[in-house]
Amino acid sequence: MTDEDSAIRDLLLSTRRIAVVGASDRPSRPSHGVFGFLLARGYEAVPVNPVLAGREIHGRTVLASLDEAQPLDMVDVFRRSSEAGAAVDAAIRLRARSVWLQLGVVDEAAAGRARAAGLVVVMDRCPVIEWRRLGLPARIG
Repeated sequence: MTDEDSAIRDLLLSTRRIAVVGASDRPSRPSHGVFGFLLARGYEAVPVNPVLAGREIHGRTVLASLDEAQPLDMVDVFRRSSEAGAAVDAAIRLRARSVWLQLGVVDEAAAGRARAAGLVVVMDRCPVIEWRRLGLPARIG
């Protein structure tokens, strides 16, 4: 196991509250599946999507902004790379402990700002894939 693997394992096992920015109510969307996966693992997951605010995804009410979702341990970002920086900046402002940019979401400048502010950053990865690859338990403790 690499140091990076250990860091991802520690992050996934120590995190409790996750805001999923860009959560979708469409079952065909990856953000829908990942959100359900996080709930099934025992996280207190909160969907954030201003277009769907007030609706429900997997029985959780969708919030319009990260401000409504605090306190936060992690902000999981399902947005285009060009739009990810705003979510990262909000995570920094709200003092989240980490930001997770999903597969295909890369913003080196935003990641640098987050690291400089003391946040753990995971970029261009999926927590479902990492969970399974690292052989983590069925639920968080």
